Amino acid sequence: MKRSQSHTPFLLTALLAAFLAWMPAPAFSQSSLSATDMPANAHARPYGTGWQCDYGFREANRTCAAIQAPANSYISDFSFRSGWECERGFRELNQACIEITVPANAHVVDSSYGRRGWECDRGYQDVKEACTTIIVPKNGYLADTAYGRGWECQRGFRASGDDCVAIAVPANAYLQTSGQGWKCERGFRQDDDGCLRVAVPQNGYLDISGENWRCERGYKKIDATCVAVNVPANAHIGNSGDEWECNRPYGRKQDVCVAL
Repeated sequence: MKRSQSHTPFLLTALLAAFLAWMPAPAFSQSSLSATDMPANAHARPYGTGWQCDYGFREANRTCAAIQAPANSYISDFSFRSGWECERGFRELNQACIEITVPANAHVVDSSYGRRGWECDRGYQDVKEACTTIIVPKNGYLADTAYGRGWECQRGFRASGDDCVAIAVPANAYLQTSGQGWKCERGFRQDDDGCLRVAVPQNGYLDISGENWRCERGYKKIDATCVAVNVPANAHIGNSGDEWECNRPYGRKQDVCVAL
């Protein structure tokens, strides 16, 4: 035990030397960055290697040039193109910030870049750079957006020109979830403007849609009836339910099952 302890300092020194040799060079590169390597108005990056320009400057040809911000603007780290953004109430045009002219019944919006910088108040819509009142018809309401006509019809009504007209729901039908149309009750199918009862034959049942029918297992749909499947000896009803298959080890030959 005493002999192994005498080797402990040597082993620790060897491990530390190996660790320092393994460390990548960039970890120590910040201290080696000289003043001649860094342009004016720059500083060493807080992480990694190299340098970056001070606030208010942008890199250009390995130098840091001052950002030339026009009147009514401010320096912005989020503007990667120019380095500046227009103040609220102004928008960019030809490298300048011009005041946004807000018409009556409108308000300034923050996202003015590439746009006019204003939007109409609720209840108004843009018509030739002015905000005009949205005329909501009877049985209608203001939509969440001013685009398009700016209004929608109440449930049970549909738009027809500038009006909302009642939806005529026929017998054995109901309004759909949207409230803009109708659908036939289960067991009926649409026929023009009405609902006709689905005629389900004996040994048949309504399918999942409720607008058509299928035959019970062991019956085959022929025209408007369900006819029993004639299963020969050594056969059984197949997975489809309306055809038969031969039992193993028999094979089908016309309408019978024969030994293979």
